[in-house]
Amino acid sequence: MFHNQKGFTLLEMLIVAVVIGIIAAVAGPGWFSFVEKNRLVAARDQLYLGIRQAQSEAQHKSTTWQFSLRERDELIEWAVHPTSVAFEDAQWRPVDARSIGIDNETTFVKSDGTYYVRFNRKGHPHRLGRLTLSGQRFSNQKRCVIVSTLIGAARKAKEQSKPDPNYRRRDRFCY
Repeated sequence: MFHNQKGFTLLEMLIVAVVIGIIAAVAGPGWFSFVEKNRLVAARDQLYLGIRQAQSEAQHKSTTWQFSLRERDELIEWAVHPTSVAFEDAQWRPVDARSIGIDNETTFVKSDGTYYVRFNRKGHPHRLGRLTLSGQRFSNQKRCVIVSTLIGAARKAKEQSKPDPNYRRRDRFCY
């Protein structure tokens, strides 16, 4: 009189739940690190293009332009504007990434909580520097934009475990 019933037992369901929990515990931090690294790369690329835009505008309009960057309400904002425009009057754009911050390794000039780099009418920077972004969860992940030559060459870099002993200055990479 017993009918053959199909399905899973409670013990089988518990075993599957435990296995899924173990896999999630092992893979979760790696996944979050991967997501944050992609956000860092996207933010760095967006800011790199902003720096290049400021340099291009300076050359095109033969006036001094600057790229400005600030943190406000846990968001990073950036602007490209002539130096005749005050920081507060610039058109600020948010960086499309959350949980990203401006790292204290940033060497751009800072004034009133705003970092900036200026380009003269030929597109040459007034001062060399590095913009470093880091993740808030995984602060060992860093991405940089480096204005590294007097003619305004800008490049992108990522974190290194230690400075290059064969290079005379520490601004070659992010550390």
